[in-house]
Amino acid sequence: MPLITSEFRANGLFKNTHFSTIYSAKIRQVKGVHQDRERIELPDGDFLDIDWSYPISRTRLAGRQERTKNVALLFHGLEGNAQRTYMLAMAKLLTQKGYDVASVNFRGCSGSDNRLYRSYHSGETDDIRFVIQRITERDIYTNIFLYGVSLGGNALLKYAGEKKDIPSQVKAMATVGVPVDLKASLEQLNHKENWVYRTSFLVDLRSKYRKKMVKFPEEMTLEIYRTIKTLKDFDDVYTAPAHGFKNALDYYEKASSFEFLPEIRIPTFILNAKNDSFLHGHCYPHDYATSSKSLFLEIPEHGGHVGFYKSGDFYYSELRAFDFFTETVE
Repeated sequence: MPLITSEFRANGLFKNTHFSTIYSAKIRQVKGVHQDRERIELPDGDFLDIDWSYPISRTRLAGRQERTKNVALLFHGLEGNAQRTYMLAMAKLLTQKGYDVASVNFRGCSGSDNRLYRSYHSGETDDIRFVIQRITERDIYTNIFLYGVSLGGNALLKYAGEKKDIPSQVKAMATVGVPVDLKASLEQLNHKENWVYRTSFLVDLRSKYRKKMVKFPEEMTLEIYRTIKTLKDFDDVYTAPAHGFKNALDYYEKASSFEFLPEIRIPTFILNAKNDSFLHGHCYPHDYATSSKSLFLEIPEHGGHVGFYKSGDFYYSELRAFDFFTETVE
């Protein structure tokens, strides 16, 4: 498909990548979203927590659940969760449009520590596949839509590109701020001006590592913890060995969705801002998009990292993803 000419226009301070990114992550507020938690047990003995949101209807208020044929599964970014504003806003929009919404917390991200030494990573698709399978088995929904932000978007793209057991109910996918090339994304984050983002991630990841040390003293030690000075260090000493990769570079190569993009057959939307501080190089897959019948790539000039500010309750990214879902089904 040809590249999509973006209609998004940032104004004022929101043209600045850092302002739009930080405002959207730390200052933006989303209210009025109710979530009901469901815990799903995984085959390996671990679990996932899913936070469900539903349309408010007169029949529901009267005590009867009105069935809908549409459900959207939302997947968050690195060290995020279902309560991040970008997740809540998308859930709010979709429930207003009549969708059921399942906001998936990756392992260890729901506020409860996961049980195993392993946790989640950018290329984890087995958990995504299992959740989708469980939802299709309930035989409630005709249409399943997938929405992923940053890390969650990369995992979804890889899932679709693997083409393993994708149910016919999965109709479309939308992703925002996606580092489809993990090594290129890390190189971009390592730029001097992006110190605040990599430092924030590193603080969170080191904290999680230290908490896990208590449960897994043989695999995780204070000596190893002290060697974690960079994001790559963390991936070398934890992400890679915990999830079956040789080292960080092997993880970046195998977990990136870039090489899987040509194999995607589900209608898929990718929204990556040109001034995103997290993205570089192959994170803008122009060639794959132009030669594919399934990929729709939109690259606005501004937007930072998931900061497509628009006045009102919802951002351009959320409205654009919903429109894509609607257009696909119609």
